[in-house]
Amino acid sequence: MKPLVVVGDTILDVDIEGVADRLSPEAPVPVVDVERQWIRPGGAGLAAALAAQSVAEVSLITATTDDHDGRTLARLLDQHVQVVPMLLRGETVRKTRIRAAGQSLLRLDTGDGTADGGPVSASVTRTLRAAGAILVADYGRGVAAHPRIRRLLTELARSIPVVWDPHPRGPAPTPGASLVSPNMREARQFAPGYAEPDELAKILRDEWAADSVAVTTGSGGAVLANGKRLATVPVPAEVRIAGHVGSDTCGAGDRFASAATAALFDGSTVADAVSHAVDAAARFVAAGGAATLSTCDSAAVAKAGTAEAGGSAFEVAERIRSRGGRLVATGGCFDLLHPGHVSLLRQARAMGDGLVVCLNSDASVRRLKGPRRPIVTARDRARLLIELSSVDAVVVFDESSPSALLDRLRPDVWVKGGDYSGADLPEAEVVRGYGGEIALIPTVRGYSTSQLVAATRARD
Repeated sequence: MKPLVVVGDTILDVDIEGVADRLSPEAPVPVVDVERQWIRPGGAGLAAALAAQSVAEVSLITATTDDHDGRTLARLLDQHVQVVPMLLRGETVRKTRIRAAGQSLLRLDTGDGTADGGPVSASVTRTLRAAGAILVADYGRGVAAHPRIRRLLTELARSIPVVWDPHPRGPAPTPGASLVSPNMREARQFAPGYAEPDELAKILRDEWAADSVAVTTGSGGAVLANGKRLATVPVPAEVRIAGHVGSDTCGAGDRFASAATAALFDGSTVADAVSHAVDAAARFVAAGGAATLSTCDSAAVAKAGTAEAGGSAFEVAERIRSRGGRLVATGGCFDLLHPGHVSLLRQARAMGDGLVVCLNSDASVRRLKGPRRPIVTARDRARLLIELSSVDAVVVFDESSPSALLDRLRPDVWVKGGDYSGADLPEAEVVRGYGGEIALIPTVRGYSTSQLVAATRARD
């Protein structure tokens, strides 16, 4: 099977989280006591990692260098994609956000690296020619401006889908792109004098000689100029259940572009690909945005003490609230911990400043799952959960539903994974009754404890 190929500039994204409850004596600025540091691939690296969630084989053509941040990026990317390197002149670009109580206080940008404009390797040419679809994730650092790559993209656009996510500091998309996807702010920079998304989509489609242009409009979805047709693609109503919870939109454009490219790669029409991409981007933001792909950098910041990591759930809740933070909770059996569980917990933790897991007791699991469950006792399930960097506390409950526990704990956000609607949850009335919010996160396909148990028993 041919790979989906992502072309563009990769950045190291860092989120430093802490507590800011006092001002510096040297100047009227907040002092942030650092608790955690999270790292993830950014730019084209994020787009490639997101594409890898939908497509079996993803290759990333990007400029790299062997400095400390470059090696960190390589380690992160190796978990998701095959990297095909170009030469980076200068230092790896790094964007560091300082956050407290769920709010960004400051962003620090370092690194001056740009892609070398000299000859590219044979592996770059070979990878592009082998692609089943191409996403250009331009971040204005020279990869998308490389003359050889631009010639190849122009040629390949005649036979395979090419999606271009443009950047104001980068070059214009090459002619013949199947879809170009600027956001509203970018579109207005590309076409000064025009303000409305339908005008911008039509003007830019003609200016760039693209088959289609989709101007993304945040919570409004997207406006698509597809040939001579113009259509508004709204965010699906069911996604709005959790749409107001995950306010961090970092990475939404990468999610839109990667989802659209994956859909075109699978044979969808442009209209269907854009509809799918709007849905995927909205769910991504609702689930916490790019932070959900972050890894806790334990080498940089030690975990913040045993009391915060494993103390009473109510102590953790009180501590977070006293700082003006946002408490998140989720619940379930978590029997045979698997990647789907880890993904849910990571996304939930990204929605606030602390995560409490409400864990079904052994008796509760038996009532829900049958007499042969749980496989792992509640004590050991709790021990496994508390070892995860995303979990701050675990509390066990005996009832079939966590409603009574939630009425005491009162998290700001209650997160559930699976095929629910807000009305399906027995605890929804309790959460909404005290003013809490409900966030629904889709499950990771292919992972289910019941399926794992059934598969294991079938082999016995």
